[in-house]
Amino acid sequence: MALTELQFYKEKIEEGLSNYLPSISSLPNILHEAMRYSVCGGGKRVRGILTLLASQVVDGPWSDALPAACAVEMVHSYSLIHDDLPCMDDDALRRGKPTNHRVYGEAIALLAGDALLTQAIGTMVSYVPTGLETCYWRALRELVNASNTQGMIGGQVLDLEAEGKKLNLTELKEIHKRKTGALIRAALRMGGIIGGGGETAIEALSNYGEALGLAFQITDDLLDQEAKPIVLGKAVGSDLRNQKSTYPGIVGTDESHRLAALEVDKACRALHPFGEKGRLLWRFAEYLLQRDH
Repeated sequence: MALTELQFYKEKIEEGLSNYLPSISSLPNILHEAMRYSVCGGGKRVRGILTLLASQVVDGPWSDALPAACAVEMVHSYSLIHDDLPCMDDDALRRGKPTNHRVYGEAIALLAGDALLTQAIGTMVSYVPTGLETCYWRALRELVNASNTQGMIGGQVLDLEAEGKKLNLTELKEIHKRKTGALIRAALRMGGIIGGGGETAIEALSNYGEALGLAFQITDDLLDQEAKPIVLGKAVGSDLRNQKSTYPGIVGTDESHRLAALEVDKACRALHPFGEKGRLLWRFAEYLLQRDH
């Protein structure tokens, strides 16, 4: 996928986030500033872009899915704020700058994360394009299910419980499926639903999302080991420091690269029902595999 295509969708998401988030000039100013600090402070917008692309793949306009794409990004940012807290991974750097709690303190960072979760839900119910009320209700259910105890939050708990333990690949995959994969899968399903896709299309997007989510996490594990902090935008080696099991740690670097490529191939094969229309998502999967941050 050409970087110019990615930049177009990314800019639309940035504009949407700026419009949907509370203004810094409104009270409580410090909370709104902290929210914007993390959400508008960079990021690849992978999940939001996938929402827009999924809507297009099923012949819906990307613009109809923009509020949903922004809601997904808010949820993702909230999870990062909390993940970086001293009681979790205690990270000092995120997206190339100090983490939220290093700037605003732990209490405000915690509340900023909480506020972003509720703001995401508010965005989904307050900015619904005319005629898409039912679709947005279904999409909101996908977002909630991906974020709850059976999804991202549950995955975070499993990840914490696994620190210092030697996991096998099945156990590690279960953590990744929830912690990272659930929101990626939901982003695609949300876009497909809003774009008017049928059950076959939604299932294909789900299969694509599951494989892509795993490939994304394996690549993240590799980047945590191989990338430079200035490129990655956060500290490297945090997995080792927190005694977490990773793909490179279990199967080695070379095998991890091979498994990531296999998952990308699986994701691309899931797009078969879309024919040529699925090429956007196919190219996006290959882009993720080749990313260096």
